[in-house]
Parts: sequence; C-alpha cells; structure tokens
Amino acid sequence: MAESNFDTRIDYYPTHEHEGIKYRRGHVLPFGATMVPNGVNFSIYSSAAISCTLVLFEKGADQPYAEITFPEEFRIGNTYSMIVFDLDFETLEYGYRMDGPFEPEAGHRFDKTKILSDPYAKAIGGRDKWLAPPNWDNIYPHRSRLVFEDFDWESDMPLETPIEDLIVYEGHVRGFTQHESSGVKNKGTFAGIREKIPYLLDLGINCLELMPIYEFDEYEHSKTNPETGELLINYWGYSTLNFFAPKSGYAATGKFGMQVDELKTLIKDLHKNGIEVLLDVVFNHTAEGDHRGPTISFKGIDNNTYYMLTPEGYYFNFSGTGNTLNCNHPVVRSMVLDCLRYWASEYHIDGFRFDLAAILGRAQDGSPLNNPPLLESLAHDPVLAKCKLIAEAWDAGGLYQVGSFPAYGRWAEWNGKYRDTIRRFLKGEEGLIGELSQRLQGSPDLYSTRGTAAGINFITCHDGFTLYDLFSYNEKHNEANGENNNDGNNDNFSWNCGCEGETDDAGINILRHRQIKNALSILMVSQGIPMILMGDEMGRTKYGNNNTYCHDNDLNWLNWSLIDKNADIYYFARHIINFRRNHAVLRNRDHFRNADYKGTGYPDISFHGTQAWNADWSESSRVLAIMLDGGHAKNGYATDDTVYFAINMHWEALPFELPHLPQDKSWYVSVNTDMPSPYDFHELNNEPVLENQYSCILGPRSVVILLGK
Repeated sequence: MAESNFDTRIDYYPTHEHEGIKYRRGHVLPFGATMVPNGVNFSIYSSAAISCTLVLFEKGADQPYAEITFPEEFRIGNTYSMIVFDLDFETLEYGYRMDGPFEPEAGHRFDKTKILSDPYAKAIGGRDKWLAPPNWDNIYPHRSRLVFEDFDWESDMPLETPIEDLIVYEGHVRGFTQHESSGVKNKGTFAGIREKIPYLLDLGINCLELMPIYEFDEYEHSKTNPETGELLINYWGYSTLNFFAPKSGYAATGKFGMQVDELKTLIKDLHKNGIEVLLDVVFNHTAEGDHRGPTISFKGIDNNTYYMLTPEGYYFNFSGTGNTLNCNHPVVRSMVLDCLRYWASEYHIDGFRFDLAAILGRAQDGSPLNNPPLLESLAHDPVLAKCKLIAEAWDAGGLYQVGSFPAYGRWAEWNGKYRDTIRRFLKGEEGLIGELSQRLQGSPDLYSTRGTAAGINFITCHDGFTLYDLFSYNEKHNEANGENNNDGNNDNFSWNCGCEGETDDAGINILRHRQIKNALSILMVSQGIPMILMGDEMGRTKYGNNNTYCHDNDLNWLNWSLIDKNADIYYFARHIINFRRNHAVLRNRDHFRNADYKGTGYPDISFHGTQAWNADWSESSRVLAIMLDGGHAKNGYATDDTVYFAINMHWEALPFELPHLPQDKSWYVSVNTDMPSPYDFHELNNEPVLENQYSCILGPRSVVILLGK
C-alpha cells in the first residue's frame, strides 16, 4: 500500500509541459484559482468558447511570461481546468484568453486578443493604490491574484445580534476618515476605521454598513469638470470589477497586497467591540457597461450567460448603468451564492444589503418572477442561515417592491416609504397622520405577516440629501457634478426652513437643528431597524448636492470638526441612540396588537393627540402622540418603562393632555427638542419628573419623549 502523502499521489504529478512549465488535468470545482500541493488549480466556465488559454504574469510585468492553452481533454462539459506546478503564489498574476464567435446579435463577444480577469479571483492587482495614475496602454489592467487564507481569527465569529436590536450606521470606507480632521494615521482605509471604533462605541452604534468595498475602478467614466477643472471619478464604487476581491485602494497595506488581512483585522476588531458588519453588495450590474463598454471579464468569458440580453443581443439596462447581471441564470446564481458564502465564511461578514435588489427577482428576459430562484436560494442557504439579508427593493427599470419583495421569511427591506413619509411630515405636509402611525409602528400595512424587523427605517442614506441638507435646501444643487444639475433625484421632500443654503440667521439655524433632532427622535422611537447616515449625527453637509457619486473631496469626506461646531446635534444623537438601546419596548420583533394581552391595564400601543386617548386623524392634523406600555416589552426582556412620545409639526405651540399612569408611577422627561441645548435631553436614569403630570406644552415643530416609571 502506498504511503499517504502528497509526493506519491498520482494526481499531483505533471503530465504535460510547456516551455518548462509543468501541468496536468485539474479539478473542475471549485471555480477560480485554488492552491493545491505543489501548484495551483485553475478552473473556469464558458458555455460557448471554443478554446481557453491561461495567461501567467510576474507581478507588475508588462507582458506575460507564459500562455498555456487548455488541452481539449482538460475540458469537462463547459469547464476548463488544469493544475500548474511550481508557481510562486506571491508574485503570480493570471488571466485568460477565450476564443469563440464574435456574434453580438447572438450574444457572443469573444475576442482572444483580450486578457480576461477571473470572475472568482480573490484579489485583483494592477490598481493597488487609490487614484494611482493608470497606464492606459496596459494590456491587462485588472489582474487576478491568489490570496492566502491563513488569517488567525482566534475565537471570532459573526455576532448574530438579533436584527431588531441593530442600530445601523451607513458609511463609506474612504469618506469616513480621509478628511484631515479625522486625526487617524492611515486616512481613508480599513485601518483608519479601526482607529475610529471608540467613536462608534461612544455614539452607540452596533452595526456598520459599508458602501461597496469590492474591487472597482475609480477611474471608470472619470472626467474633468468643465467649469472647475476638477477630476470627477467613480467614488462611491457601485460598479463592480470583481465580487470576491476587497478593494486594495481601501487598504493602507494594499500596495503590499495585504488588503485581505487588513479588512479581516478590521472586522475582527469590530466584532470584539460588539459591532456587526454589513456589506453593500452590487449584484445588479458590472463595470463592463453596454456594447460600448470595456471587456474586462464576464463579457469576454461568456457574455450570453452573465448578462441579460435583448433578442437582438443588446443589453437590458434595469440598473441604469448600461448592463444588467443575469442573476437568475443557474451559473450566475451559483456565482452569487459562492461569493456570499465566501464573504460570510472567510470574512465573517454579518449580513448584506443588496443594491437595486428588485433586479435579483427578474427572469432572464427581464420580466419579474413570482418565485425568484436566487432570492429563495439565498434565503435558505445553509452557510448564510444567520446572515442578515436586506434588499433595496426597487430598481432603475421601475420595479418597486417595498412591502412586496419576495422575502421567504428571511429578507428585510430598506423602507423607502418610511423615508418619504417622515420627510413629508417633518416638512409640514398635511394628510399624513394615518400613514405616519403605520411607519412609527414598524409599517404593519407593508409587513403584516413579516414583523417589524422586515423594515430598515431611514430618513437619509448615501443617495440624496444629508439630514442637515434636508432642512437647508429646497432644491438639489448638483452643479459640481458637471451635468448641468440634471442628475440626482428631484423629489427630495425637503424644506430649507426659510433660506436656501447656509445663513447667519440665528432663528433659522435654531429651527434647522431642532428639525434634525426631531428626525433623529422619530427614527429612534420607531419600531423597525433604524439606520443613520455617516455624519448626520454631527450635522454634515454636502451643500445641497444629492448625488455626490463622483467627488473625492469635502463633499464626501466627513469633517470631524463638526462635532465641535454642532456639539448640540452630536450629544443629542448620542443620547437618543442610547435611549433606544436601553428601552426594549422600542425594539419589538412582532407587530403591536393594539390590545392589553398581558393584563397591565393598558394596551401595548395607544394613540393620542392634544387630547389623551383621542388622536386627531383629520386631513389637517400635524400632531400625533403614541404611548407604548412597558408591560408589553418584547419577549425575553423584563418589563420596561412606559414610553410616551408626542410630535407637533404645527408652527405654534400646543398643549398635550397626558394619559394617566398607575398611582405608583410618574411621567419623567427624557427629550424635549424645543428646549435649547443642553436642556433638550436628560441623561439616562437621571430624568427629572414632569412638574404637571396631566399635560405638557409642545413647542412649535418639536418632539417630546416622556418615561412612565
């Protein structure tokens, strides 16, 4: 019997040789490049190629040092695989040439002159530093590389925090710390975020959602602003080059090829501090664009498989960016699953937010599916079983599925209807009290069978105005984007409080700060999962630009000096976040029953107006108060305080009659946004008793939160 070691295994002996490079038949699975004893196994799929060639580079070399065509006997079905021996893992860069028909009308765009990146590559080289000037003559600019899966996670694992307990902070890796005021050593990087973990903890955040960190090309569609001469780039990164590879330009160690370890170290340290990590993933399109775009990877490997095509061979454009990934093709669906499993298992990611996720439910001809196989597969996948799955439940093709996204008992949604309702109410629009009551309860009208945790509540996100700008601008001001202010959303439901843009008017500035505090208060007392935008907690402005996708400057960089400038906003935000975390009655997973099912003498939720127990549901009403009975706090928690919050969006002060409490309890004041700082909130467990236990005055456009205890 042969010895059991790799040296004597038959399948690790070479059988072929090309210019001194030895190789043999490989393993068809897994796809991609996988280290095996003495070599690397390469495997790639193409349904229509007639031949495939492996192209090998020394790291950074202009020309390849070898090209090996897969022998026909190395092809199994539509998969080419081979093991190449004695390669230097650390200096290797590789790609493929695919030969086949160039018949766009039939969906084929093969071109063997192009060197193609591996869709399954775990790292991409060639653009290792942010905004490093590209070599436009490079025959292979985005190069596939190997990575070592030897990171020591110690005892780390995904946190599996109950979703209803999350407070999500949406941020951009570069924008979070790139500004000089951040004070970190490695600005604009994964390492820079690590230095700011104490800040996130102090703020009360327990979930960091990162805008795209997959490899993308910041020079894609770059241009010069004709008026300012400024370089405009692909800053946000919603244009993926490779779904498995973290962006090297976001790593301080990217130039050394250590982006994988740097990102894993960040995640490990966030987990140590109780902070989950969600990734914003973009499986709706790629950086290759339409028929006018470059051939980088998918287009040249199997265009007809990876993209949704019209019968004439053109690209469906449900993403608004030129192409649409063919996600419900079985091969593409498998790639998406493989990718997310990889991030969950190898990076310990806690969950994913899917950009333009309605596309994931479209058939290969673009029509919406009743039972989308990809969405169902993700919901029931054993590796992703504990990951949060969050859909942006619309796309650029007009498919809007907020409240109707195929959930399979697992998916949550960005609640765009919450955003619009709260904005319109804060603006002072009429006829919204009924809808407002639904949003504050966790939108039972949208998620009747799915619970409150189906909705991610937000008022602002990366796309649109910041919270400060929401109350400083009536109109978008996107001139700096070089598109004559034609880009970006025109329906912002914003109100400038009486002056467009910055002003020295003290009254207007006081009102703006109060409106920001009102918005944060409403967000944090609403059932569902709250998400705040990076910098909203300190009054960040983008000067009225609601589409800053192309700016690598102060429009997107967080100015940390705003903490001092807008200290009243920051300290209020910190209080209201921690107020939510300390009151379980605000974090129910199930919808309220509007009944006293625990025998406390009060229903779990009740609605009030200026008169107790008598909400004003009329068309002209701008007031609503809600009382949440602490005896009906969510399962697993002891009884909570009773929480009463009242909202007055009228321009005059109004008296609110208070519901009576049991004799052993009194009303205490936690928040009153009408009061000047620092009297607009009171520290937890140090709230003063309300002098008049029967009524309180709500100032114009203000929020009051009381505790019954």
